[in-house]
Amino acid sequence: MPSDSFQTSTSHSTATAISTDQKDFSDGNPLCIDELPTPSLVLDLDLFEANLQKMSQDSKNSSIQLRPHAKTHKCPEIAKRQIEAGAIGLCTSTIYEAEVLANSGIHGLLITCEMIGLDKAKRLINLTRNQPDTLSVIDDHSHANFLNDIAIKEGVRLNVLIDIDPFGRRTGTTPGDQAFNLAESIMKLPGLNLQGIHSYSGASSHVVGFTERKAHSEKVMEGPIESFLRMKKAGMPVEILSGGSTGTYNIDPFLSEMTELQVGSYIFMDVDYQIIGGKNGPVYDDFKPSLTILTTVMSKQHSDIATVDAGIKGFATDREVGPEIKNLTGIKYQFGGDEHGILHLEKPSQEIKLGDRLEFIVPHCDPTVNLYDYLFCRRGEMIVDSWPISGRGHR
Repeated sequence: MPSDSFQTSTSHSTATAISTDQKDFSDGNPLCIDELPTPSLVLDLDLFEANLQKMSQDSKNSSIQLRPHAKTHKCPEIAKRQIEAGAIGLCTSTIYEAEVLANSGIHGLLITCEMIGLDKAKRLINLTRNQPDTLSVIDDHSHANFLNDIAIKEGVRLNVLIDIDPFGRRTGTTPGDQAFNLAESIMKLPGLNLQGIHSYSGASSHVVGFTERKAHSEKVMEGPIESFLRMKKAGMPVEILSGGSTGTYNIDPFLSEMTELQVGSYIFMDVDYQIIGGKNGPVYDDFKPSLTILTTVMSKQHSDIATVDAGIKGFATDREVGPEIKNLTGIKYQFGGDEHGILHLEKPSQEIKLGDRLEFIVPHCDPTVNLYDYLFCRRGEMIVDSWPISGRGHR
């Protein structure tokens, strides 16, 4: 969205940088998007709500439950909307994310990373005491014994899932005998309540090509599914098989025994997901990119280069793909430092001028969101709300 002039696009910068974070939108008075400081994290509510409803409807059609992953947004307001759309709860990666959501009244929390260490264990105990349906994961006998001892001492029974590694060698016990033996051990520990299996194949979610992605997920999930069935046959009270991702949302519901999906990125989407290909074509467009970074052209001293005010501290840099400019073509983004992004104006579809406001689709939504304090929510060209990203960082 180019500005009419440099003066117009910068006239609000100092005042807005102070006021927008503190603005109470309950007064019904929105802001023009040009009043935002840059860089800002912007959420298109129309696209976000369409993504939310599509996933909700697809899960109902597939008869599978949703427990979306809050690591994507770390935002209680979004979690509430996911619950309202039919989710049974939320997943989190950290105990802090879980605490933030619990304090906002969100139930059905599954912490998908092992709570190792005394600090995390005590916080898990406190969380479960306040919300008895909280779940966490275990992949080791010593960890099970550790949590059991603390749970008994504190008078709380912890609900646990066995974390089974389907492929990635990141966390999780091996499917088969190791997983079954761990389940047998947990069944003997009075402080733990075994409820099922957690098995997330992150490697499957970004396999390029729908057919190839489907084959990958089906193959790597064979072991966790067989382990789940074996535990059931042995009479263990396993009811949950939790996994899946946005990339396999239309694959994993049809795997035998899968009970819930941990989809996350579907609400926002990013460049990295767009390139994996969809069921009906080379571009993954099942869900639309609702999340952008609003930037300003801060320097234009060359005919073939412009500089925007969002660099390494504005976008996650963990992917090979970079930010993609929205609604413009013929421009390539390059990281230029902490606060600088270099635009190579190869064949720009419109002239780029000093002071222009440009939006970018992010390379990877989860860690990009973690860089910002607020989501600014838009309807058209107006900012109608701001949602705190309360669960960002580690505490």
